[in-house]
Amino acid sequence: MTYDGTPDAADSSARAVPASLSSLLASLDTGAYVVDATGTVVAVNARAGKLLRRPAGEFLGRDAHELLHRSRYGGTLPRAQCGMRQAYMAGRTVQSEEEWFERGDGSLLRVSWLVTPCRTDDGTVRTLVLFHTPYDPVETRTPGDRFSSPLPELERLALLAETTTQLTATLDVEQALRRLVRLVVPQLADWAVVDLAAERGRVRRSTVVHAEGDDLVRRDDLEGPLSPVPEDSPLPLARALRGVSPALDAPSPRLAADSPLGAEQARLFAESGIHSAAVAPIRGVREVLGALTLGRAGRPEAFTADDLPLLEDICRRAGLALDNARLYERQRTVAETMQRHLLPQLPHVPGLEMYARYLAAPDASQVGGDWYDAFVLPDGATALAVGDVVGHDLDAAAGMAQLRNVLRAYAWSQEEPPSVIVSRLDRAAVHITDVTMATLVFARLSQEDDGRWTLEWTNAGHPPPLLVTRDGEARFLDGGHGMLLGTALERPRPDGVTEVPPGATLLFYTDGLIEEPSRSLDEGLELLRTHAAALAEHPPARFTDLVLERARPAGNDDDVALLTVRVPVE
Repeated sequence: MTYDGTPDAADSSARAVPASLSSLLASLDTGAYVVDATGTVVAVNARAGKLLRRPAGEFLGRDAHELLHRSRYGGTLPRAQCGMRQAYMAGRTVQSEEEWFERGDGSLLRVSWLVTPCRTDDGTVRTLVLFHTPYDPVETRTPGDRFSSPLPELERLALLAETTTQLTATLDVEQALRRLVRLVVPQLADWAVVDLAAERGRVRRSTVVHAEGDDLVRRDDLEGPLSPVPEDSPLPLARALRGVSPALDAPSPRLAADSPLGAEQARLFAESGIHSAAVAPIRGVREVLGALTLGRAGRPEAFTADDLPLLEDICRRAGLALDNARLYERQRTVAETMQRHLLPQLPHVPGLEMYARYLAAPDASQVGGDWYDAFVLPDGATALAVGDVVGHDLDAAAGMAQLRNVLRAYAWSQEEPPSVIVSRLDRAAVHITDVTMATLVFARLSQEDDGRWTLEWTNAGHPPPLLVTRDGEARFLDGGHGMLLGTALERPRPDGVTEVPPGATLLFYTDGLIEEPSRSLDEGLELLRTHAAALAEHPPARFTDLVLERARPAGNDDDVALLTVRVPVE
């Protein structure tokens, strides 16, 4: 038995295993390893290393699930579907007759296992995993082992379930296609070809891959635009692209003579060595999205009619997944276009350097209610604003646009302090916009006759602006704080005023930069202040990017708008 006791190992003391457990593992004539509370391997015996063809160093310090646990097709097993991981994370004793472990050479080993919690001499609770193969250890297979044709019913159902899981877990078209070909090659065929329908009847051969051992090799030279689909061609590919049922296909002297599309298919067969193929349409909800061709070249078995129902089921699932992914991409494109038009171009103001960044919530439609604005007022002052309308959808974006436009109109037409402008906006938000809840900071930045810069602002329930000096001193501008927008209809709003030192940077932002469920708001503000102070010497554009990168919480699911303004040194 070995354990990781190297000085540079993370938390090496927690990985050390008492001698009694070491002796136990060494005495077992079955594969065994020990994981800690996070599922990290802390000890492994020699038998496990032999069965899995891995040295001890490949186990220790690694997440056991990521390292070993696979589906029967060699795919990464989702954590939520892994009974072994659920057992040892829950601290329960569980056993199972079947699991697939990935060996060091990439092959899969079918094992039976038992998981049980154990308390070592030092009082630490760990989990012991015992496994053995009830079959000849030589009886292994590579991921996607090639079963007989057609697949047994249980294997067929398992492959369809895996197809559904893998393809519905992404909304990216390219990633969905990569997952699709990984599922069928080399499980069902040596080659997989995906042809996708494009606009105006065009077709593109988007993916051509073949198996080389456990790897998939992409053939870019066989990809590209295809000729139009003939309306009356009997070719299986042409019929599939027209939405007709799956069919068998094979090289034929008639292919090239049929049509330009047939010539492309003949080239594919010649270049790949495919001697037997099966072709099926990929149908979406309203239209045919393309076709999937499976080919066999390195194996002698030909496809038969019994293989076509499985291929049709796979393509049906692929069609739904691709339909959803395409719809999402179209919505994202529309939303991103809308966002670009809603967020303003920053004005050029002599002496001032202004930069803005906007990041949409990763799970939303790339548009939301966070916003910023900057424009020059008739008296020469620069108006600065940042706000947040509740929501991460098109309604929030529309409300944001309403508020911004009304604010601009009031600020331009009324030479009044920020507090008075926002008080006018309070009443407008209630009566002439669809906004239900919003926060806002609105400020005027002006240069006095003696060259000094002065900021005057009011805050409607928004996180305070941050002032960072050239020397790295950073403080929040807490003055001028009032109620949320639309709630202070009967009381005057306060203003805050401060001088902005030469070379200082003003930072306006939304709460997505500082809020995280696992920490308090004060902690988020302090983290922002610390990072901004440390980055004070960077040029404004770099300063903006680094603040966003370092202060934004990992895995943040909220929008972020960030506006920085640096005044001149002299």
